[in-house]
Amino acid sequence: MLISIITVAFNAEKTIARTIESVLNQTYDQIEYIIMDGLSTDRTLEIAESYRKRLEDRGIIYRIYSEKDKGIYDAMNNGIYRTRGEIVGMINSDDWYENDALETMAALYKETDYDLAYADVRIHMKDGRSFIKKARNRKYTTSRDWNHPTQFVKRKVYERFCYKCENMSDDMDFFFKVKASGMKIAVVNKTLANFTMGGVSSRISVKEIGERIERRYRIYRNHGYSRFYIFECVGFEIIKYILAK
Repeated sequence: MLISIITVAFNAEKTIARTIESVLNQTYDQIEYIIMDGLSTDRTLEIAESYRKRLEDRGIIYRIYSEKDKGIYDAMNNGIYRTRGEIVGMINSDDWYENDALETMAALYKETDYDLAYADVRIHMKDGRSFIKKARNRKYTTSRDWNHPTQFVKRKVYERFCYKCENMSDDMDFFFKVKASGMKIAVVNKTLANFTMGGVSSRISVKEIGERIERRYRIYRNHGYSRFYIFECVGFEIIKYILAK
């Protein structure tokens, strides 16, 4: 089974090699790897191109696109449209996979035929400390249980629910859509990816906290969840701000 991986990048010369190597070092063999670059002005494309021979020698289908986009989720959508794999994973250019991530998710797919699946993620903070954020799938719905860097989705699901390209919480909105549709969601409690605080999704100023709380709360309400989720949103964004400092 072919698995497609997408990396969205923009001026990521300091980190993209680690991301690419994490795909190169996978224990799984049937891989399509697409890099969606947003017209970087640094060495991102040069570094990405330097890995072509090693990736292709391993039998990995490797494609690089550099084009103007309307933001990270527009780039993700553009990458999804170009995939050929049965399931699709996304790892951003400042994050990286564990070596058995794809093998684990392929085995889980064979066992469960999931529409969407995710796993534990290791969060790396600026001071060098790290911790494991556990994945769960329970009746109480919260984005705290879900880890986007570990998410793998049937390509057919993305064809039904693409990212809205409205704001930085589009991934959360997508997850809630899939959950509300009654599609099959699977979770594996194994650390499959690494997420670095300080990337585009975790850079937060004090002024932005209120906006982020309101945005997160609006997504919960749009999907029919209680007004009491305001407390969930406030707590989540305050903790995220503290961790990102």
